[in-house]
Amino acid sequence: MQSLFQIRCRSFVMAVLGLLVTLPFPVVAQETSPSATVGQDRMDWWRDAKFGMFIHWGVYSRAGGEWNGDTDHAEWLQLTAKIPLAEYTEYARDFNPVQFDAERWVGIAKDAGMKYFVITAKHHDGFAMYDSASNDHNIVKVSEFGRDPLKELAAACQKLGIRFCVYYSLGRDWEDPDVPTGWGDRLGWRSNLIDFPNESEKDFQKYFDRKVKPQVRELLTSYGPIGVMWFDTFEQITREQSEELIAMIRELQPNCIINDRVGRDLGDYKTAEQEIPSGASGDPWETCMTMNGHWGYNRADDDWRSTQNLLQNLIDIVSKGGNYLLNVGPTGEGVIPKPSVTRLNEIGDWLSVNADAVYGCGPTPFGEEIGGYSETEKDSKGRAKFISKWQWRATTKPGKIFVHVFEWPDGDLILPKIERKVSVVSVLSDPERKPLTFKQAQDEVRITLPERKSTLPTVLCIETLEE
Repeated sequence: MQSLFQIRCRSFVMAVLGLLVTLPFPVVAQETSPSATVGQDRMDWWRDAKFGMFIHWGVYSRAGGEWNGDTDHAEWLQLTAKIPLAEYTEYARDFNPVQFDAERWVGIAKDAGMKYFVITAKHHDGFAMYDSASNDHNIVKVSEFGRDPLKELAAACQKLGIRFCVYYSLGRDWEDPDVPTGWGDRLGWRSNLIDFPNESEKDFQKYFDRKVKPQVRELLTSYGPIGVMWFDTFEQITREQSEELIAMIRELQPNCIINDRVGRDLGDYKTAEQEIPSGASGDPWETCMTMNGHWGYNRADDDWRSTQNLLQNLIDIVSKGGNYLLNVGPTGEGVIPKPSVTRLNEIGDWLSVNADAVYGCGPTPFGEEIGGYSETEKDSKGRAKFISKWQWRATTKPGKIFVHVFEWPDGDLILPKIERKVSVVSVLSDPERKPLTFKQAQDEVRITLPERKSTLPTVLCIETLEE
């Protein structure tokens, strides 16, 4: 992953189909699996979960984003600070996160209402954050810490009822001599050219056989059930290599979900990074995002998104049929920063009374509340610019429409046409569920809102009758 200052997110195009807007992801191939039924069952928990924690943590966390006076580094520290491998390895020897507490981390995720937990088992620096038998460049064999945090996190997830998942950087590894990146004029654009400068002589197959397959096997055989193998940066992997990796995962853990960054349009779901697609989709997808401007810990970065913004992101994503993977970057001592914890606690408090409007929900039955294309403005590629609206969003369950109100309107809240007859409208967080006054017309539904009691989204539960 990259900091917000290092990447330009991919753009997405919305196409309207009836009242729903279709997500502009290509269809995700359903790769080799024991059976279609097993594949569907594999995704059920993930589709219902909606909300997960992403953790970017490694040797780079010790630096806190600073190297030789430059304070904008993070998980790309080895590359962006141009640190030779030997020096980086020596720096790793003093990595000793004595305040690391696996149950504390997983407990923060659980209290926030998160249902799955994705930890960086190996990032681009090639340093394994677990006891890898196949490669000594790891936290147990190199660092002063000498413990296997993945063992402890897997046990904590099992204890607290959270799905344990692992991130693995697939196509970038700055410890291995055979990992070419990019292509054409950009050959080597994300490679370790300090220690391994001969990019054209690198052989990805050697790295794939020597490190990738053994380490993925270790992760799938030593840490119990893995909910998701979350791959990143497939770079020069071939389709045949992606298929071989998938086949091994399916053999070892048939119920393990694989994201699309396994490469070559394969995987169980599509991944968006630092951006929420403009439209809704029935195909599985996930957006991963940071709370501030960096994935890994950066002590100088105080540009934290507000709890309201984070909640709006969660609701927006669920209303479009996706999952929200929200990142935290623990310190080199092993502590999740207080601003992250504060926001996660506030999200958890909101979800504790509005859970029914998020978990297991389907996308909006409307579509126009999401926004639309400008008739005059163009994006950077010269296409009509999509203008988002942020007044409200809708999620659904059988017989219910949940309307998440972001901005309180002047007067009644006016919704588009609802096909089924509305029987009752209430505020979901109201313990007494007092019915609100509403009027259903042929082309709209008007709801008289109560006094606003919070700056966070208020959820209306609209119950409908079967025809």
